[in-house]
Amino acid sequence: MDQIFSLIGSYVDWDVKSLLLFVVVFILTADYIKNLRPSNFPPGPWAFPILGSILSLDHQRAHESLTQLAGTYGDVYSLRMGKDWMVVLNRFEVIKEALVNQGDSVLERPDLPLLNDVSNVKGLIFSNGNLWKQERRFALSTLRYFGLGKKSLEPLIIEEFSHCAKYLGSFKGKPFAPHLIMNKVVSNIICFLVFGHRFEYNDEKFGKMTKEFETALQIESSISAQLYNSFPWLMRHLPGPHQTLKKIWWNVLDFIREELKLHKQKWDPEDPRDYIDCYLNEIQKSKGKAGSTFDEETLIISVWDLFVAGSETTSTTLRWAFLYMAKYPEIQKKVQAELDSVIGQFRQPAMADRVNLPYTDAVIHEIQRMGNIAPLSLPHVTNRDIQLGGYTIPKGVVIIPNLTSVLFDKNEWETPFTFNPGHFLNEEGKFEKRDTFIPFSAGKRLCLGENLAKMELFLFFTSFMQHFTFSMPAGVKPVMDYRFGVTLAPLPYDICATAR
Repeated sequence: MDQIFSLIGSYVDWDVKSLLLFVVVFILTADYIKNLRPSNFPPGPWAFPILGSILSLDHQRAHESLTQLAGTYGDVYSLRMGKDWMVVLNRFEVIKEALVNQGDSVLERPDLPLLNDVSNVKGLIFSNGNLWKQERRFALSTLRYFGLGKKSLEPLIIEEFSHCAKYLGSFKGKPFAPHLIMNKVVSNIICFLVFGHRFEYNDEKFGKMTKEFETALQIESSISAQLYNSFPWLMRHLPGPHQTLKKIWWNVLDFIREELKLHKQKWDPEDPRDYIDCYLNEIQKSKGKAGSTFDEETLIISVWDLFVAGSETTSTTLRWAFLYMAKYPEIQKKVQAELDSVIGQFRQPAMADRVNLPYTDAVIHEIQRMGNIAPLSLPHVTNRDIQLGGYTIPKGVVIIPNLTSVLFDKNEWETPFTFNPGHFLNEEGKFEKRDTFIPFSAGKRLCLGENLAKMELFLFFTSFMQHFTFSMPAGVKPVMDYRFGVTLAPLPYDICATAR
């Protein structure tokens, strides 16, 4: 009897093993067949079953990995990330053809469950269709009304610099960490536009919110985020950085909700003070209208988008600026000499001065190029089949514009990997913008805060150079390495700001 049970047990054991083997082979075969590259699809590296190329990319230097792959597979190539196919675009002509010439075909954003679980696919950046069109149109017109890209914002930026200058001056030339203070400085400009007021630098809630922006943007480009977007049904229930990311964004949204609650107590529809007031007016006007997207939850997500897009990128650029000026003191001196000649050390800089400051303007542009703040821009998705680079890219494929491949193209820049303001100067020493300078991306999804960012960078940078000289602490050399995320940020560092 024991032998009979033993034989049955052995049979069952092998039967279970055979079943498991069959299931594994079936899943792998089905995955392979389902995810074969379509006809005339761009080539690319071999992908692992189920996971694709998620584990084969260096997620700490993804933009460099993607640029290197272009050398093997060409300017238009494909990657599989989990269940999704992506096409990476390299070089200016290719990106322009996709985002500008065929812009209507790549207008939408892809489905990203990690962000969607927070935003409910609302707001300005990752929404699509009618909602995106209404929100973007409203945002552009409202921010323009309050001075986006216009002269009326200049006093506000200069005033914020004066607060920052007092803070920097308190160190009396001793080392300090510029990360958090620069986040607060730039965020306060958005706060004025959105909330109608700025925050003091010692405000605890404001400080906590701005401190976590960079961490969140790093997690959004991590392996954890990629896995979440590919397998949300599983990752929603697992611990990891993706859960930290959601907590950070929920805290930011709670901060905005609290501001909105306070805001409504003094809201006067006849006298709009800021973006929120105008949006509340729009909610009232459009109430009951078919197709209207305006409601308070969409307002909160849109304000969140404005904060993240409008503060982290510019503050990170300024931190790169301090590093490059410390690394190249001769360039810093030349900038200061031009400022002294045109403006002096007492009059405040103004946007009207930019045309008379070609070298300074060139340095700012070179900081943006070398800083490479948004190395992979933001993803798009095709809404119809398109032809690109001789290949057919079907509807529903994610498009990655590799801005790194443009800003460091050896065929477009004389010394692509060297900090060289001459890239933006002609033979007569006058400023000359390059078509291949696209740090804000291109097309209809072009960064809506581009004009504000340009104004902030010029006025803040010239004001810092006018009042301070930046250098590394004694015995410390500038480290130009970075932390990869949605934005490319310098590693944490201390710097000295000596009053001139």
